[in-house]
Amino acid sequence: MEHTKRSRGKVAEDDALFSNEKQINKLREALKDLNYLLTRGYTIKSSLTLAAGRYKLRSRQLTALQGMACAEAEVLNRIKKQVAQNHIAGKDIFLDGFNIIIVLESFFSGAYIFKGQDNCYRDISSVHGTYKRVLQTEQVLTTVGKLFLEAGAGKVTWVFDKPISNSGKMKTMCYEVAAAHNFNWDAILDNTPDKYLANCNGIICSSDAWILNECAQWFNLTADIIENYTNKQVNSNIIVP
Repeated sequence: MEHTKRSRGKVAEDDALFSNEKQINKLREALKDLNYLLTRGYTIKSSLTLAAGRYKLRSRQLTALQGMACAEAEVLNRIKKQVAQNHIAGKDIFLDGFNIIIVLESFFSGAYIFKGQDNCYRDISSVHGTYKRVLQTEQVLTTVGKLFLEAGAGKVTWVFDKPISNSGKMKTMCYEVAAAHNFNWDAILDNTPDKYLANCNGIICSSDAWILNECAQWFNLTADIIENYTNKQVNSNIIVP
């Protein structure tokens, strides 16, 4: 893929929205309300509307809240299906390609990352329809590859959304990184990757809520990497409930 000097870091308003204690406390209070409403059957759309009005939240704060919130039954369902790193040896792994890459690109670039009630980390990048490589992309791929290599995982398959622009270039980059580091990788393009991943006969890596609800088993890859790197190699900005 083409060289780039882009980074998936913070935007201008993020520090004002997420860096001071007043805003963080407001976000946490809104999250309590949101979890309460979701657990009692309210839709995420109506719940966010109520939270936005009560706490006077901006759009990026609402995006963060949506990624952090989860109904109690969904949390329990996801925990029940989650596997630890020491249980992936020899197992086939399927990665939600753009989901995993963008969250970790945001983390490695120092953007704000938000820990959900299900212990998954999510970002608030606005990537819709087009993906562009950033400075941290190769670091993400090699970090993921080394984790699975050291864990003794079986075949690792990256699944990319075919309609997304540059998905073909990302597939090629995966093969290039795999060849350079001797990773046991494959990469595929699919028109409906969410459904593909939900029905895979293997361990899924994603932070997408629908995929986590529908899949049989999953490994919290981004949490494993983020928590290992936090306060060590990366100047991170992590908001926790």
